[in-house]
This record gives sequence, structure tokens and C-alpha cells, in this order.
Amino acid sequence: MARHGNARGKIEKPKDLKSSIKRLTKELKDFKLLIGLSIVLAIVGSILTIITPNKLSDMVDEISLGIRPRVENIEPIAKNIQKGMKNRKLDPITIDGVEISVEDQMEFAKIMQKNQGKNMDMKNLSKEDQLKELKKLESFPKSIKKVIEPKMDLEKIKNIAIVIALLYFISSFFTFIQSISMTEVANRFAKKLRNSISEKINRLPLTFFDKNSVGDILSRVTNDIDTIAQSMNQSLASLFSSIVQFLGTIIMMFYTNWQMAVTAIVSSTFGFIFMFLIIGKSQKYFSMRQKSLGKLNGHIEEVYSGLNIVKSYNAKNYVLDKFDKANYDVYKASQMSQFLSGLMMPLMIFIGNLGYVAICIVGAVLTIKGKITFGVIVAFMSYVRLFTSPLSQIGQAMTSIQSTAASSERVFEFLDEKEMEDEKEKKEYLDPQKAFGNIEFKKVEFTYDGNKKPTITNFSADIKKGQKVAIVGPTGAGKTTMVNLLMKFYQINKGDIIIDGKSINDLKRENIHDLFTMVLQDTWLFKGTIRENILFNRKDISEKRLNHVIKSVSLDHFIKTLPKGLDSKIDDDDSVSQGQRQLLTIARAMIDDKPFLILDEATSNVDTRSEELVQEAMDKLAQGRTSFIIAHRLSTIKNADLILVMDEGNIIEQGNHEQLMEKNGFYADLYNSQFSL
Repeated sequence: MARHGNARGKIEKPKDLKSSIKRLTKELKDFKLLIGLSIVLAIVGSILTIITPNKLSDMVDEISLGIRPRVENIEPIAKNIQKGMKNRKLDPITIDGVEISVEDQMEFAKIMQKNQGKNMDMKNLSKEDQLKELKKLESFPKSIKKVIEPKMDLEKIKNIAIVIALLYFISSFFTFIQSISMTEVANRFAKKLRNSISEKINRLPLTFFDKNSVGDILSRVTNDIDTIAQSMNQSLASLFSSIVQFLGTIIMMFYTNWQMAVTAIVSSTFGFIFMFLIIGKSQKYFSMRQKSLGKLNGHIEEVYSGLNIVKSYNAKNYVLDKFDKANYDVYKASQMSQFLSGLMMPLMIFIGNLGYVAICIVGAVLTIKGKITFGVIVAFMSYVRLFTSPLSQIGQAMTSIQSTAASSERVFEFLDEKEMEDEKEKKEYLDPQKAFGNIEFKKVEFTYDGNKKPTITNFSADIKKGQKVAIVGPTGAGKTTMVNLLMKFYQINKGDIIIDGKSINDLKRENIHDLFTMVLQDTWLFKGTIRENILFNRKDISEKRLNHVIKSVSLDHFIKTLPKGLDSKIDDDDSVSQGQRQLLTIARAMIDDKPFLILDEATSNVDTRSEELVQEAMDKLAQGRTSFIIAHRLSTIKNADLILVMDEGNIIEQGNHEQLMEKNGFYADLYNSQFSL
């Protein structure tokens, strides 16, 4: 069984970002079409967004033209009058579709001569001076006023507005489709990783679970995979679109006006520098956060599973101190990583606002000099946002990638763990329905990884069909290890175990597991009905067979007291007693009906009253099966056909109860110590 809470305490080195991203990219190859679609949509959406300010500039300029007098139309009128005076013949003139008669031109000439003398050429005057001069003039003829009065081209403005609206709509639509695509990729990839981890768990040796806490493994399955999925959903496509938007905005700014472009870029340069400094600092803290979170989960799982022990030892303060330390480690790692991550947005907002101020100042100067129009200033206000916003998004995406690298490395580290031996080439097979029931141990030796001293040494025993074999000895003698070797949870180092003439090394694990039924000290029931817990993946069992088993293990009275009988639900550990739970697991084993049986301390957690029922049920379960019983209570194995007495991995005595008591050796001392007054 896995040892809870034994998580590795050493903080790993900062993540190798390049290797993690390379591995992540390789794992995503199955989703390349959806990812490619998302990236293309994000890029196209960004390009459409970049074009919009240019169209907005055209609209602003068109509106600006429509709200001021059209003084530029005075020049052709003046030229026509001067030409007529020179040729002594004045002709009518048409401007913007309005015909100006000779009479109206003559009247206009008189007004201009009265206010400006003989100089009728206004082209050398600035627009402001032209407006000042026009304000001094008396009423113009109707046709002249018509071509000089402000006139807004609503049709042109409407067309530009429609184009802008379409650009925004198409860009938003593409972004929406891109978001759906990336959400699908993230969810599918998370599902793939969870399936891979689930399959990996079944291929890992028991030694892995001895060294790693359940909480840390759960953290990789939940927290780390969720982090990867969220990062992919929020950051991957936005990173590409932000880069395109950033570069495209620079091109459009220089295309529009290089002086304004330089102003916008220089005012935002500091954001670049600070952003990359933050990214460099934040990487190790995200790695530490994920690791410390795994340790915290491991501690919580450990305490929850052993809560009764904690309470019985009044160890609340001890446990809380350990929790506080683990929680503080998470807090410190999270505080620093989130602090650095949180600097990105305020920094980008400040840089953006600084850019607005610079654009307004430089734009005002250039407008006064007549080098740009007011629409260009409006366009650059949008360009500054489009220029700085990608910096913020790129910074957040890069920060998110740091977190993803930390999480993905933990997940891939788990997936790369050394697996049990591949047994595809093993051809030997024992049919559970035809198994005879003999087992022989031949000088078996085994040493746990990292240990120098062997746990099992020269273990030999010959077990015959139908024998009830008890394995006893002090704690640490190797009893449970021997059973784990028999179940092939561990690989023996030397010697062999022969089952019905076939070496355990030639049989697949699945085949061996089909031969054995186990009833353990720690009963395991899942949330569901009593029927589901007893049948446990056996759909071929008749109602008659089920009722017979229930009666055989004395569960019939208990089930009759329940409102829904077999269909009553087991919702928590308190709904049934420990003795009833053990009887349910025995019923499950009896339903399974396998030729070999292992009982590992099956009565150690039940009270004296329940022990008799459990013992009686186990005796019925063992009938006709070759059985192995591990027990501390020697009273439960007095009727065993063979008792193997172990100490420090060796069989030091063997025989039945009477034979061992007559020897007056280790077993006799052990037995007498339990029954001495």
C-alpha cells in the first residue's frame, strides 16, 4: 500500500523552460489543426484591428472638413475674376456643382476689394488667417456662400463608419471562434493528460507509491493539469495575435507618420525592459509554488486519512504546526510569483498613459505646423493602445508560460517515471477456472530500492492445494512484503515463485491478479449501493448467487434492516461499522471466486464482538482455496494447516500450531506473550 504523506521535501531546481515547452509542443501535435486554426484566426483578427485606426483617422478628418468653412473654394473664384479682369471678359464658374454667375462674381470682387484692397489672392494666408478675414466680410452672394459654407459629406462618413463597424465585427467574430477553438484544445489536452496519468498509474511499480504522497500525485492530476489547460486557453493564441498586433502597429505607425511613431515607441521602451526583467525573476517562484502546493496537498491528505489517530494522540497542535509551515511555503512562493505577475498590468497602463501624453504634445506641434491632420492624432491615440496592449498581453502570456512550464514539467516527470517490466512477450497463462492451487517458494530474495539490507532472504516453502497457510512474525519481519512479491507488486531479486508449475516470472501480472483475491486490513468501499460494492465490476452474478453469499457471511440481517436493502447507498465511513465493512469486502471476495486467497490482518481493526462474525466468514471464504493469512492475533490462525514464522526476512520455524508449541521456540514465546496474564 502507498505510504501517505511521504512527499519529497527537496525543492527542485528552476524549470528548464526550453525543454518543457519543447516537450509540451510535441504532446500537442494531435491538436495541430485546431491550434493552427486558432492562431490564424487570432492573427487575422489582429490585422483587422490594426487597420481600424487608419479608417478612424479618415472619418475624423472628414468630419473636421465638414465643420469648417471651405475657404479653399475662394481661390478658384479669385483666380477666375483676375483672369476676367485681365482678358476684359468674365465668365461664369462652377464649383462643387454650384454655378456662380458673372454678377455674383462681380459683387464678390467688390466686397473683397473693399476689405483687402486689390489683393484677392488668399492662398498665401494660413487657414486661421483666412477664417479671420472671412469673418470681417459682409454678406456674400448666395451662390458664393453656398460654396464657402461648411458642408459635411454624410454619405462618405457613413461608408467609412460601415467599414469600421465591419472591421470590428469580423475581428470580434474571429476572436470568438478562436476562443472556442482554444477552449476545445485545452479541454481535450487536459483530458489526454489525465488519461495518460491514469494509465501510467497502473504501470507504475509499488515502490513509486512508497516514495510519493497521494496528495502530491493528486496535485499533478488536478492543479498542474488545470494550470496547463488554463494557460493554453488564455495565453497561446493571444501570444501570437499580440506579436502580430505589436509588429503590425509599428508598421502602420511609421506608414502614417514617422515622427509620431518614434514618439510612441520611445515613450513605451521602458515597458519592454521592465517586462523582461520581471519574466526572468518570476520563473523560479512559479516552480516553487507548484512544488509547495503539492506538499501541502500531501499533508492534508495524510491528516485526513489518519484523523482518528491525530485526535486520539491529541496531536492537533503538532499537525497544525506542520500545516502552517506547508501553508506558509505556498503563501511565500505564491506571494512572490503573483507580486511579480501583478506588476505587469499597472506597468503597461502607466506606459500607455505616458504614450497618450507624448502623442498629444507632439501631435499638437505637428498639427500647428500643418504636417498632420487632427485625424492622425486620433489614430495614434488608438495606435498607442494597440502598441502597449500587446506588451501587457505578451508579458502576461510569458508569465503564464512560466507557470505552465513548472506544471508541465511536474506532469511529464510523472509520465516519465520508470514503469514496471513490459510483459507483452510473456506467453504463459494459468486459467483461473482450472488452476490447481499449488505454490512453491524457491530461495526467494528481495531488497527494497535504496536499502542495503535484504528484506527477504532465502525464503523457501512448499504450499499444497487447499492449504491454509499463516504467516506470522514481529513487525518488519517481511510478512506483507512476501505477499506483495506473490502478487507481483514487486519483482523478486533472486529465486523463484512457482504457481501450479509455472514460474511467476513467466506469467503476466494481470494473470496473477486473476488468480488471487485479497481481503486487507484497510477496508475499501466506494460511494454507491451495497449491491455495487459487493459485485464490483461483476455483471454476470445472479441474484440467487448474490443472496447466497450475503447469507454465508452473515450480512443478511444487517441488509434487511436498511430501508432499501441491497440498493441502500454507502455515503461515508460512518454509515456502516468497521465489522460490517469487513464483511462486505469478504462478500466481494467470495463473489470474485478465485482459486487463491490472501487475508492481510483482516480482523485487526474490528471489535471482539465483530471478530467472531468476520472470522467465521473468512473460514467459509477459505474453503476450497489455497489461503495465505497474515495475522498478529495468533488466536485466529490456530486451525491453519501450515504456519510460517518469519523474522528478518527468513523462515525460522514452520509447522502447525501444535507442532510449533511443542518446539517451545519463537512461535511458542510469541503465542504465550499474547495470552499471558
